[in-house]
Amino acid sequence: LFQDLRKILFGNTFHFFNYEWKKSVFRFRDPCSELSYALQAERGGPGAVQMVVQANVIKFLLGDKEQEQALASALSDVLWVAGEEQAATVTLVTSMPSFFTLPGHQLDSITERQLHIFSFIRKEDMWKFIYEHIQCFQEEGSHGVILFLYSLVFSRTIDALLNLLLTGRASPNVFNGTVQFDEAGAPLLQPLRGVLVRSNVGYLNWSWEQGPQTPLPQVGSMLKTPKLPVWVCCINGTYSILFSLNRALLSNWRTEHLFELHFYNGQPSQKRTAVLTITHSQHWEPRTTDAQGDLEKKFPSVDMTIRTKWEGAVINWNGVVPFF
Repeated sequence: LFQDLRKILFGNTFHFFNYEWKKSVFRFRDPCSELSYALQAERGGPGAVQMVVQANVIKFLLGDKEQEQALASALSDVLWVAGEEQAATVTLVTSMPSFFTLPGHQLDSITERQLHIFSFIRKEDMWKFIYEHIQCFQEEGSHGVILFLYSLVFSRTIDALLNLLLTGRASPNVFNGTVQFDEAGAPLLQPLRGVLVRSNVGYLNWSWEQGPQTPLPQVGSMLKTPKLPVWVCCINGTYSILFSLNRALLSNWRTEHLFELHFYNGQPSQKRTAVLTITHSQHWEPRTTDAQGDLEKKFPSVDMTIRTKWEGAVINWNGVVPFF
């Protein structure tokens, strides 16, 4: 079982979780602060998982400000969707190490400990169980993010982690539907499968490093226009969150002329949520004579990410110096 987990996550049995993964848990910011809704995120892979869970936490905090209940609901929702809303699995770990280790394999202090696997066929029962054991995902040294990742694997095997977290289906692509033919019209040997349904939480992608020679994958409308106005954003390879407090933003086109988006990047250096005012009634485009470096100075990466959803939008940071 342990070796199979490593093969699924790393592609082999020799790699193991690094320090950043091992220390990662689901830790909220100060409950008395403006960022009481916010999880503190790590750099790299753990941050991607934490920011997707953050998006689901925000979904519940739109109507409920209890941190632990919101976290339990967010974890339950992701696992339940991953289990195709039929069943899901929660993985916890004991402090007692497992004595079964294959020769030549290095212990990673987590995978080789005794895992306890709990299966559920009712979402309500799973939520109650997670809520009662929420400290297993929050406390320092609990490896909470890794435990959640294991739970996700057992709920549904990973092919593409991000889409699995967002939609419950492990599609390796972010475009809509299924592509049967290449750009020249020739049939593909293997169809490319994308996102088939709108997710509750969306996804946006932008990077200054990738130009015309290596274009970014085109995110389809299924992910750009989720059911709720919450987006996980991959900006220059780092994950963050954009969200609106107006639940009707994506269901009434008139609201998209002038609206606010809240931006949170998960890092301790951000002390307040950045509130951006978006005007989507003007046509914006950079001058073609501007160099890429000049564009980055004039237009923050967050602005460019927002424009992948609202083309031509003008973004006002309302006095905050753009920091991302």
